[in-house]
Amino acid sequence: MNWYLGVLKQYAVFSGRSRRKEYWFFTLFNLIISMGLSFIEGLLGMPAVLTGIYALGVILPSIAVAIRRLHDIGKSGWWLLIGFVPLIGGIVLIVFACMDSQEGENRFGANPKG
Repeated sequence: MNWYLGVLKQYAVFSGRSRRKEYWFFTLFNLIISMGLSFIEGLLGMPAVLTGIYALGVILPSIAVAIRRLHDIGKSGWWLLIGFVPLIGGIVLIVFACMDSQEGENRFGANPKG
C-alpha cells in the first residue's frame, strides 16, 4: 500500500525515476480498486460512475509513474506515446516496464535502488 500512496503523493511529478516495484504495485492496486468498484456497481445495478470518477482521478499519477519508469531504464517519457500504436505499442511498453533499472545515475537522476 505504501507504493500506491507514494505514487499518489507524487501526483504530477514527471521528473526522476521509478523502480519496477513501484510501477507494478501501483498498477496492481489500480486494477484491484477498479475491479472492486465495478463489482460493487454491478451488484447495485448502478452505472459505472464510481469507476469512471476513480479512473479520472488516477490518470495523471498513472501517466507520471509510467514516465518515471521509462526514465529509470534511460528512455524519454515521449516513448509513452508508442502506446497509441495498436497492439505493438502496448507490447513495447510492457517490455519496457519489465526491464531492469539502468545502472548508476542517468540523465534523469540517481538510481532509485541506491
